Amino acid sequence: MGWFVILAVLGVALLVLIGIYNKLVGLRQSVRQGVADIDAQLRQRHDLIPNLVETVKGYAGHESATFEAVIAARNAAASGAPSSGSEQQLKSALGNLLALGEAYPDLKASANFQSLQGELADVEDKLAAARRALNAAVARFNAARESFPAVLFAGMLGFAEADFHRLDASEQGTVDQVPKIGF
Repeated sequence: MGWFVILAVLGVALLVLIGIYNKLVGLRQSVRQGVADIDAQLRQRHDLIPNLVETVKGYAGHESATFEAVIAARNAAASGAPSSGSEQQLKSALGNLLALGEAYPDLKASANFQSLQGELADVEDKLAAARRALNAAVARFNAARESFPAVLFAGMLGFAEADFHRLDASEQGTVDQVPKIGF
């Protein structure tokens, strides 16, 4: 009878351990998916920029300093440069480019410019949503990892704490290919 109780306790403990492991695996995958979603939105943003620059160039060709700043910031962000501010620099340069629409009424009225501007705003909204989803996934994973009894086994099972600041690393993701822009 004593052996039966010991085997039953070990069996329950094993089932609990399997349940903890499977839950942590699922939550870790949610974090990884969040990072991939952000990379996809950044890639889409990077792909829109050359089209936007070319459209603006047609109306404001003498604004080459603005174009060069946008392209340099885009290439730095797309290359995965170690600078954590590359995406912020890109956002600032894009703001300057979009401000040219105010200075050139014909550009502002251009259907192509309006369409690209709308697409860029949509990508920015999706990027913000992806960031919120990643933060939520990280919070769920870390909470599950640090809850009892998972905290007893998570480290041994190879589940390290997910970092909210990992978002910066994802913003340095590599874009498939940097297009050539000529002036």
